Amino acid sequence: MSLAKLTAVSTSTLSLLLERQRLQTLPQYTSQTSNPLHLPQITKNLRQLKAGILALEQSEGRTEAVTLLSSQYGRMRGMLGEDADRAGIEVLEEPKPEPKGEDEYERELSPPVGKTHTRSSSTEPIYTPYADDPEAGPEPGVLLQEQQRLMEDQDIRLDSLAQSIGRQRDISLRINDEIGTHQGLLEELDHDLDSTSHRLGRARRQLGTFAQKAKANGSTLTIAGLIFVLLILIIVFKT
Repeated sequence: MSLAKLTAVSTSTLSLLLERQRLQTLPQYTSQTSNPLHLPQITKNLRQLKAGILALEQSEGRTEAVTLLSSQYGRMRGMLGEDADRAGIEVLEEPKPEPKGEDEYERELSPPVGKTHTRSSSTEPIYTPYADDPEAGPEPGVLLQEQQRLMEDQDIRLDSLAQSIGRQRDISLRINDEIGTHQGLLEELDHDLDSTSHRLGRARRQLGTFAQKAKANGSTLTIAGLIFVLLILIIVFKT
């Protein structure tokens, strides 16, 4: 695993640990709660970080970057407290320096005259700027062209949407006119129905009055009818 990825894993783990500590300070948090508070992901990241540190140390030696990552690993493991032991997160042991002989110790104290100590830059690790995914990422020109293409597509879609909204507006105006026309027809029909209802009521009242009069004068009309029939019979028999 590269140094950039190890740095990303370390940063992500530290964020999870800080979030875990924040959640533990909430009033509703208790030690018996079933919420693991990101512990599985933190454990996975720390194990991955430890394996990456050991691999990097084996390939490049005990560089400054390895030392910093190891120190940060120890601090993050300490932030877990007793949960680190329960989760099985092992301690990253620091390598013990090899004992030096007297000759080597004297050579370090008194370097040879006429020779200047030059630090070789070939063995130093090359640090790259931190990024979420340092192995990926298009060039700025390609990214700019992609953004421009997306903006053009968005403009085309917005134009189509504007045309569709315009058509819907025209249809809505036509529907509004049709509704106004039908509303006028319904009002006229309502007026005609009211007039017809009044006429029917007046005719019903007249029929009721006639029925009452016919009922009151029914016997008189019957007698008059019988007299008329009798007169006709008398005339017929006399002739």
